[in-house]
Amino acid sequence: MSGRAGEIAPIILSSRSLGCDVAKDVTPPATLNGLSLPNRLTSITTPHGNLELPGFLPDATRGVIRTLDANDAKACGVESLMVNTLHLSMSPGTTVIRDVGGIHTFTGFSGPIVSDSGGFQVYSLAAGGAKGVTISPSGVSFKMQGQKKRLLTPEKCIQYQVQLGTDILFALDDCPQDGAGADALAASVDRTLAWGEACREAFDRTMSDRADRPLLFAVVQGGFDLDQRKRCVDGLLEIGFDGFGFGGWPIADDGTLVDEVGAVAEMLPDDLPLHGLGIGKPDNLVEAFRSGFDTFDCTIPTRDARRGRLYVDDGSSPGSFRYVRIEREAFARDQGPIEDGCDCPCCSTYSRSYLQHLFKIGETAGHRLATMHNLRYYSRLIERLRSTSS
Repeated sequence: MSGRAGEIAPIILSSRSLGCDVAKDVTPPATLNGLSLPNRLTSITTPHGNLELPGFLPDATRGVIRTLDANDAKACGVESLMVNTLHLSMSPGTTVIRDVGGIHTFTGFSGPIVSDSGGFQVYSLAAGGAKGVTISPSGVSFKMQGQKKRLLTPEKCIQYQVQLGTDILFALDDCPQDGAGADALAASVDRTLAWGEACREAFDRTMSDRADRPLLFAVVQGGFDLDQRKRCVDGLLEIGFDGFGFGGWPIADDGTLVDEVGAVAEMLPDDLPLHGLGIGKPDNLVEAFRSGFDTFDCTIPTRDARRGRLYVDDGSSPGSFRYVRIEREAFARDQGPIEDGCDCPCCSTYSRSYLQHLFKIGETAGHRLATMHNLRYYSRLIERLRSTSS
């Protein structure tokens, strides 16, 4: 198979394991700011409709985009969501969500929903100094505040996500600590491959009699060691998955993408979707898209919105932006919208003055309107990227 920058013949590709169609754009390469883009995937077919590509998935960690409901999300152009398996397994519990009809019924969101494995959250616990996080060949045991100790295995990881009823599931991976040495990186890849195979087997057993099967993605680990990254890619391709995610921390200290992001994209075939876990700043998203990534999720736009940092296109190139820091007194009498030309519910109705007032008095409606603006900014950015690859 060719790398992601290569061109392939015009075909409709079928996922080898699940039979889900992945539509392949066969037009000549487009350009973005003068840079040639390779032929791109245009959509992924899921049980709840097409996930159009590229796509940005806001993090609905606990089944909700903070301050928004499903109608709000739809109003600002959100087409798909990312939920957190680990948090939902704790509250309300994946069996509760299953019993009320699945994550789409539970949240009121009808579009594609993706679930992560929970592996990165366990990594975050360990990195934060939490006690009792233990990694073994069978899985990882951990204890979150106020909860009893639990063991997350590959089989439970798949079980939880199937109970949620999401459209794309992620296999359990072992995310190494930042700055891990060669031996630790090799061990992390070993576990990621072993757990990936166990997840694949558990998934196939569970889905053997289902017609509306979701897709199963795996995460490429290996840290800064490109040989380990390549070993992980080769092993996961041998097992067989429907797509891949970039594992580990994708952002360098200076705020740019680490070199491994582009390197992993080059290692993977261009007929399988690639997800940028945690890649979310607009400029980083565009750079990852240029490298071959198709979908992205991150908490940045919603978290920034609640902190009064609103995105405005600076008019130069896709992903170039500036902040409107709405809490500043300079906006107290500003009757203009957050961004001229933005069609979000906030900009269509309210002024900077009013939004500044809502933030000043601590009114949660301000967080809601700011969140809708930032997500609409991302939707418009994605629409612009789609136009370059069509």
